[in-house]
Amino acid sequence: MNHSNEPLPYIEESEVLVEDLIDIESNDLIVYNDEYNTFDHVIKILMKVCKHSIEQAEQCTITIHFKGKCAVKKGSITELKPMCEAILDAGIQAAIV
Repeated sequence: MNHSNEPLPYIEESEVLVEDLIDIESNDLIVYNDEYNTFDHVIKILMKVCKHSIEQAEQCTITIHFKGKCAVKKGSITELKPMCEAILDAGIQAAIV
């Protein structure tokens, strides 16, 4: 609170778009469990396609195995689509949600 008689400094308002404040293109790349792919194959593909570290890829693969699926990457459709296609091409079930 300003107790003096001095005027408050003028702060110019800037225009901020709601789209700039909220990540409206936040989608998940989901990888699903199956009975065909080995842990090693899924780990290798997550490291190659999603640029995961070995630890990230292993943790995601364990989650996929025990929970049936895992969100392995978050991003825009434009970013995730080629990743999803590469995972599918490797014989692993995946989808963007």
